[in-house]
Amino acid sequence: MSDSLDLTALESLVGYNARRAALTIIGRFTENMARFELSPVDFSVLSVIHHNPGVTSRQLCLALNLLPPNMVVFLRTFEKRHLIKRSPHPTDGRAIGLSLTPEGMALMKEAEAAAAASDNDAVAKLTKAELATLRRLLMKIYQPK
Repeated sequence: MSDSLDLTALESLVGYNARRAALTIIGRFTENMARFELSPVDFSVLSVIHHNPGVTSRQLCLALNLLPPNMVVFLRTFEKRHLIKRSPHPTDGRAIGLSLTPEGMALMKEAEAAAAASDNDAVAKLTKAELATLRRLLMKIYQPK
């Protein structure tokens, strides 16, 4: 019996290849974010807040495809860590805007640099053109038409 297996059927499936690539990239990302005590979802939420001060939890849920009860847990955790603050929304009196505290900004500056380095390492085998094509095609799959 040979140790090599025929994976041709699996490797012909986009989902299989996407999952294998995601496992590789997310595994590396998770290791790099451990020192910041951030999961991939934590990082995503904080990154959106960082680049969109005043964003509402509803906007975050829509942008990241998260359920509101889960967002409540994330935001409470971030508040306990003094990473975010809540403020009245400037145009919607019923909404609360979210922004990073100085501690949150410092953390995200380091975390985003580490994330970029992690991403660059994960795609080091690709040319710049291949990477641009990969990003464009992946977004084409999950973004609305």
